[in-house]
This record gives sequence, C-alpha cells and structure tokens, in this order.
Amino acid sequence: MSLLHVLVVGADAPRRRMLADALRAAGVQVFETDDSRTAAESLEAAGFEALVIDLDSPSVDRPRLSSALAPDRAAPPDSLDDAERRHIDRTLRHTGGNRRQAALILGISRSTLLHKIRKYGLDGVRFDGGNRAGS
Repeated sequence: MSLLHVLVVGADAPRRRMLADALRAAGVQVFETDDSRTAAESLEAAGFEALVIDLDSPSVDRPRLSSALAPDRAAPPDSLDDAERRHIDRTLRHTGGNRRQAALILGISRSTLLHKIRKYGLDGVRFDGGNRAGS
C-alpha cells in the first residue's frame, strides 16, 4: 500500500513537529513548512492527498494558499499518454511495485502493463523504499 502524502503548514514549530511526528508514526509521509509561499508552490506541484493548516498562524497567507488549492484558471488538459503514465505510476506505487496486482487493478493483462511500463520509462522506478518494481 502506498503512503499518504500530507502537507503540514504552521508557524508554531513545536506544535507542527509534534503533529508531523504523530503522522509519521502512523505511516504517513509528511512535508512540513512554516512558509505559505513554500506551501503554495508545493501544492501547485501536486502530489499531496491532504493538507493541514494552522489557520491561527499569522504567517499563513490564506489568499495564496486558497489560490493554490483552487486556481482561477483551469490547467490545460494532459495528453492521454501523460494521464495514462501518471495513473500507471500511481497504481504501481499503491501496490508497492507489484505488477501482477497493478495489472488486476488497472483491468489489463500483465504483458500489456509490462509494455506500458517500458513505453513510459517506469521500468527503473523504485516504488517501495528500495525494491525495484519487478514482481
């Protein structure tokens, strides 16, 4: 199973660290910051499934974070290849690199998945802390 990626934003360092440590102990991958600019840039780059914000923090730039969460203009659509590559990558991460399980989830044969892994250059990607995705 893949790790949940959470962004924790707050100016109170001890409180932020305590929350981040508790989340890490629960198996969550945490990125923490006290800077709204860094948080907004991280959100725009995507990859986080959850966001924890200390709204009482004077350093939190609510308009900037709000803009990063819901931009005024929609992003241009991805190509089908980009969307497929991203979906296969996420599925492989979810299965810890288990190709057989990923193929079942995706509803394709294992040989088709192997072809797509090669096509999108995912064959050398490590998915579970060091083990190659080669099951």
